[in-house]
Amino acid sequence: MTDRADQIIEALRSGHDQLSEVVRGLGPEDLTRTSGASEWDVSQVLSHMGSGAEIALAALDRALSGGGPADSDFNKSVWARWDAMSPAERAEGFGPANEALVSRYEALDAETRKELRIDLGFLPAPVDVATAAGLRLSEFTLHTWDVEVTFDPAAALASAAVGPLLDPVGMLIGFVGRTDALDGRHLRLAIRLTAPDRSFGLDLGDAVAIIDEEPAVPDAVLAAPAEWWLRLVAGRHAPEHTPGDVSLTGDALTLDELRLVFPGY
Repeated sequence: MTDRADQIIEALRSGHDQLSEVVRGLGPEDLTRTSGASEWDVSQVLSHMGSGAEIALAALDRALSGGGPADSDFNKSVWARWDAMSPAERAEGFGPANEALVSRYEALDAETRKELRIDLGFLPAPVDVATAAGLRLSEFTLHTWDVEVTFDPAAALASAAVGPLLDPVGMLIGFVGRTDALDGRHLRLAIRLTAPDRSFGLDLGDAVAIIDEEPAVPDAVLAAPAEWWLRLVAGRHAPEHTPGDVSLTGDALTLDELRLVFPGY
């Protein structure tokens, strides 16, 4: 688990450095453009990431000091402060806020990375460093894409984050997947990913679930880069942002129907 925590923290660092460079190059008009998260402009995405960094850092610091969960109004006060900022202030504040969180994770020694438990406030029990940092990595990586795709329709998720984020998708997919659009069809897909290479099954029944092995006779086969699979599950899968090496073969399901299974969050 410590190795996983190390990998995630390294990905948080490289992701921070990458997005900080992008943000430094943005002008006033760029900050108010609609982002990949269609209900937010670019500055609002940065606000969400900056406030999230402050909240995550507070939870980490409380865990390190042996304190309990934050007061119920703490998060609201952080969000309200960032919401009140101008677009320029959000862009200026994002970097220091996220740097503080990443630096604190980097400063944890091996024993702390293994043994510390962090109460995030929205889970039934405190979690280890790998889980807490992994949740932050998922949020950070997807919202980085929301910023970058505003200026580059072919933007992809940061490669350093893709591997660490693949396995946790299995725990999330049942909550975010919707099979209503399939009109009662029960389908099993073979999923074949690249960079990194993975293969498994996807069950689309009353719920959506990952199967360890590909079905022997799949109803369809999805071949895609692993980063696009992560974007598919998160609803960031529009045709104009789908690379040419994504394919879905088989007559039982179209790619547009598969997109409907994952409306986004």
